[in-house]
Amino acid sequence: MLDVIDPGQVEADAPQYNATLVARSDETSSLAYFTIRFDGEPVPFEPGQYMTIGVLVGGRMVQRPYSVASSPRTAAEGYELYVRLVEGGLFTPLLWELPLGHRMRMIGPKGKFMLQPNDQRTHLFISSGTGNAPFVSMIRTLIIDGASRPALFLNGVSYQDELGYRDLVEGWQRDGTFPVTYLPSVSRAADPRNADWTGRLGRVEAIVEPVCREFGLTPDNAIAYICGNPDMILNAEATFRALGFAEEAIRKELYWPKGKEPKLAAAEGIDPAVNDDE
Repeated sequence: MLDVIDPGQVEADAPQYNATLVARSDETSSLAYFTIRFDGEPVPFEPGQYMTIGVLVGGRMVQRPYSVASSPRTAAEGYELYVRLVEGGLFTPLLWELPLGHRMRMIGPKGKFMLQPNDQRTHLFISSGTGNAPFVSMIRTLIIDGASRPALFLNGVSYQDELGYRDLVEGWQRDGTFPVTYLPSVSRAADPRNADWTGRLGRVEAIVEPVCREFGLTPDNAIAYICGNPDMILNAEATFRALGFAEEAIRKELYWPKGKEPKLAAAEGIDPAVNDDE
C-alpha cells in the first residue's frame, strides 16, 4: 500500500502552479464537480480529452488525469472535472481538502477519445460511474455549436444517488435541447439506497443488447462510445462485436492508469483516472 499523504502538507503556492480551483459542487460525500481555471489564457482541447491536475507535496507533484466535462467553448470560465473520492488514494483525499482559490498545476490536453466528425449515426454513449464526463463535454459542445446528433446516454452506477449529471441530461431530453435519451441503470437493486428506484437494473454493459433491440440500433445506423472501467468496456465491446459492429464503430476510453487492473489499482490506493494511451 502506498503511503497516504497528509493534506496539510500540500504547498499553497509553487512555481509549477498555473491554475486555480474556482468552483466545487458536491453530488454526494464522495462525488464532486471541480472547476479549475488557468491563471493565463485557456488551453484549447477537444471534447472527450482530459487534463492532468496536481499539487506539490514535499517537492513532489502528486497528480491525476481526468476527463473534462465542460465544453472547450467555455474554457475561459474553467475546466469542469467530475471526480470520485478514493479512500486511501494519493490524490483525491488532497483535492477534497483544498479550499476554493487554492492554486495547482494543470497540464494537457491529451487523449484520442473524440467524436468522429460529421457522423449522423445514433451515438450510444456508454459509461460506468464518472466515465460519463467526456460525453457531457461532447453534448455541451454540440449544443453550443448547433450540431445535433441523435444519442442514447447510458450510465451505470451502484446507487441511484451516484448518477452524476442526471438532472442536466434529463433536462436536455425533457425540453428538447438535444436529441438524447437518458438510460441510467443501477446494479445493486436490493440496497436500501435504491429502494425507490424504478428504472433499469443491472450493470450498464448488461443493458446494451436489450437497448439496441428496443431502439432498433444496428451496425448500419449506430456507433458506440464507451468510457469506464476495463471490465465494463471489455464486456460491452464483446456485446457490440457479437451484434456485428465493426471495430471502427466501437470507440473506447479506459478509466484506470495504464497497466493497472481495477482490483490492483484499488489495493495500491491509485485513483481512477483516464488511461494515457498515447
